Amino acid sequence: NQRLSAAFGQLYQRLPLRKSATIKVGNALRIDWKEVLPPEKCSYILGNPPFVGKKEQNAEQKADLENVWKDVKGSGLLDFVTCWYRIAAEYIYSVQPSPKVAFVSTNSITQGEQVSILWGALSQRFGIRINFAHRTFAWASEARGKAHVHCVIIGFGVSDSPNKIIYEYENPKSEPHAIPAKNINAYLTDAPDVLVVSRTEPLNGAPEICYGSMMIDKDRPKKGQKTDDEGLILSSEWRIKLLHECSALRPFIKRLYGGEEFLNGTERWCLWLVDAPPQLIRSSKSLLERLEKVRKFRLSSNREQTRELAKTPQLFGEIRQPNSEYILIPKVSSEGRQYIPIGFVSPNIIASGSALIVPDATIYHFGILFSNMHNAWIRHVAGRLESRLQYSNGIVYNNYPWPVEATAAQKAKVEECAQAVLEAREPFLKAGSTLADLYDPLTMPPALHKAHSELDRAVDKCYRKAEFASDRERVEFLFQLYEQLTAPMMVLANAKPKRGRKAN
Repeated sequence: NQRLSAAFGQLYQRLPLRKSATIKVGNALRIDWKEVLPPEKCSYILGNPPFVGKKEQNAEQKADLENVWKDVKGSGLLDFVTCWYRIAAEYIYSVQPSPKVAFVSTNSITQGEQVSILWGALSQRFGIRINFAHRTFAWASEARGKAHVHCVIIGFGVSDSPNKIIYEYENPKSEPHAIPAKNINAYLTDAPDVLVVSRTEPLNGAPEICYGSMMIDKDRPKKGQKTDDEGLILSSEWRIKLLHECSALRPFIKRLYGGEEFLNGTERWCLWLVDAPPQLIRSSKSLLERLEKVRKFRLSSNREQTRELAKTPQLFGEIRQPNSEYILIPKVSSEGRQYIPIGFVSPNIIASGSALIVPDATIYHFGILFSNMHNAWIRHVAGRLESRLQYSNGIVYNNYPWPVEATAAQKAKVEECAQAVLEAREPFLKAGSTLADLYDPLTMPPALHKAHSELDRAVDKCYRKAEFASDRERVEFLFQLYEQLTAPMMVLANAKPKRGRKAN
């Protein structure tokens, strides 16, 4: 009151609240909002709902979410905050003039699998349109415990605003700048209203992708916990121990690459006993003890398929290892990197399930996947693990719009520039640098940065002659291309509802 009075030069006594609107205490997801305030008397709905992801929801919250979204397939993947979107949409629907709504929310509702579930339902059932949005920014609550999260703010209604605005942040901790938009889609981009739905095959012009091989040999360790003394994964120490006991096992112990090992050079090994003679396996007591633990683990599973795998405890549960060189993409990568590091990997290195692999990729495919164009697509449609980018086959890779009119000369230029990237980083890798070192924004070598810039220009030219001024332009172009490639199989329509390479 004192600060307000000083600022405006007159006495204000607004606190405590004596003359106020109705205050209703209760569960906002169980109360009938229309009984609190009839929607025809409402102008605005503002809110900061709880930030609770799928895995963090307690039993009561799961029950609330199920009650709100019970008629929408796949809604179990949604964040808790989406319940307010659904109830608000129902509340403002069919009211003229329609109240306007704005919620602070977890940014995950604009990323990954949640997007098509949430925004498909809101658009098709209630005609919801986004009228302004703050893209991802970092927010720290002043409440006890100080929750540090990455948020968005989304303003929406059942009618279009003539003055749509996107508030863009250079990084999550910077100040926003306003950008006028013709349209704001569910990814908070000035682009057509399309939804990227999980696909089982690439959209156009790309080789198949899959996850690496899965061990299915033991309970996965908790963060910071190591269990390399059992199962099919070996630490360097255990590899030495097994070879000391039986040197003939050497060809059957192979280097293992998941995202962590690939990015940071972590040394891990695995038992790859696909062609191992039974008598050789039986010659190692330590090996037999490991395999017996794997067998018992699989037998204890509730899944019939896993129990069936107990018959072959010496093998990975799911084997997808290529017989030739392949591209490896980490499943999770830091959001701070301009490019998700990828590379060609020898078939003698086993890819685990924390990586994705493209077995039949060429140097041209490598160039496109390693470009700013593809990485801009990743940052807009991929899911997140905490704040880190989570690459996927169904959402990210299989929906990526590859160039449709690239000439032979343009493709050759991409191949040339992609090879230059490999050559630029090769001496640093040989000297002991890791890919995490090379792609840290603070330590990326100038020669590598230059090689990537050349590759980016070559890839951009495969899409259009005019230069792209920013990643925002790239993504807007890609969404337009995606719309063309997927029509008429669009999930979301604008219509309103009735009422040769070198490896390193």
